[in-house]
Amino acid sequence: MSSYLGPDAIIAKKQAYIMPCLGHFYERPPQFVRGEMQYLYDHQGKKYLDCFAGVSVINCGHCNPEITAKICQQVNTLQHVCNIYLTENFVNLAERLAKITPGSLCKSFFCSTGSEANEGALLLAVLYRKSSEYIALRGGLHGRTKLGMSVTGIGMWRTDPNPVGGVHFAPNPYCYRCPLKKQFPQCDLACADEVETIIKTATSGRPAALIAEAIQGNAGIVTPPAGYFKRLKEILDAYGALLIIDEVQTGFARTGKMFAIENYGVAPQIMTMAKALGNGTPISAFIAEKEIADIYVKPGASTLGGNPVSSAAALAVLDYIERERLAEKARERGEQLVKGLEEISKRHPVIGDIRGLGLMIGAEFVRPGKIPADKELDITLEKMKDRGFIIGKNGLYRNVMAFQPPLVISTGDINNLLNSLEDVLKEENL
Repeated sequence: MSSYLGPDAIIAKKQAYIMPCLGHFYERPPQFVRGEMQYLYDHQGKKYLDCFAGVSVINCGHCNPEITAKICQQVNTLQHVCNIYLTENFVNLAERLAKITPGSLCKSFFCSTGSEANEGALLLAVLYRKSSEYIALRGGLHGRTKLGMSVTGIGMWRTDPNPVGGVHFAPNPYCYRCPLKKQFPQCDLACADEVETIIKTATSGRPAALIAEAIQGNAGIVTPPAGYFKRLKEILDAYGALLIIDEVQTGFARTGKMFAIENYGVAPQIMTMAKALGNGTPISAFIAEKEIADIYVKPGASTLGGNPVSSAAALAVLDYIERERLAEKARERGEQLVKGLEEISKRHPVIGDIRGLGLMIGAEFVRPGKIPADKELDITLEKMKDRGFIIGKNGLYRNVMAFQPPLVISTGDINNLLNSLEDVLKEENL
């Protein structure tokens, strides 16, 4: 076995050389040294089922042989010349995205991170609408750039002490903890209607756009109810405002559709994507309808955006998703996971709510009275890690167990996960 630093030495180097904003999961974190499809291996050779996929990045599996082969072939052929020169991969990728994205989205701009894509999409909306006012949702997370932080509706991620002005926040569709103290469906989508009230009372009356995740990942897999986005789009259309959908976490078959917004029968005018597009290779994009995209005429480029290697990876990802029917598999395995979690919740009331689509599922941990059970979740995650399961954590109160595994996960993997989870909850009397 190769010699590795080990977790303690890595943590020591982090403390000495990495900015303290970067934390880590677990009291006793493993050092991961190898990945193979849905599995990870630590420096001691222990095998783990990855149920988080690098936060919805590794949809096609770790070190997927088919995708890796295409990456290596491109690295050995042409690695980088910047996209101001003519290469083939990135225009072929743009053509593919125009075919698979919803509605009339057709022209792309490639960059490297989700934050960069969201920043670009927000800029494009300003150029088109000639307005610098935005609406965003409470609980949304759109990146770590200045504007991305400014439209983020989670306090712990708003590091900038001087956020951009002109951003107005609407209540998010968090049905389990409704910000308007209502109940679906009797509420008649009152949270969506609040957007019109905000436009009328808090904006100039002509905001540039509303930006929203199709499912709010960091907020705790907050999943809008049926009809929410249709109502939202009707309101925005009435005022000429654009709908920007952030698919950075939800895209590429994760929710049982190629893009999560397709579950709601709505097409945005601008959409952003990253993470799973490269399956671990850094690539992102924002794509827009032709009339909107064509307003962006002043020179603009991203040095590494859509480089030959990342674009080759993305093309291989799209091929694999389609051929292996990963959207269908996400629906099937997601239904299995939800059914199992619902059965467990009958015996263990610490699981207060289960929500999501496809293989983007959240289980909210609560004490009686819906009090967030964040400490109980931390204990559970630590014990599940010791048993060989890596599961995510998110939520406004850091009390939501997040299941976002590689979409190649098997029926047996899900059964093993559910059995171990129930064993841990029994041990902890939860």
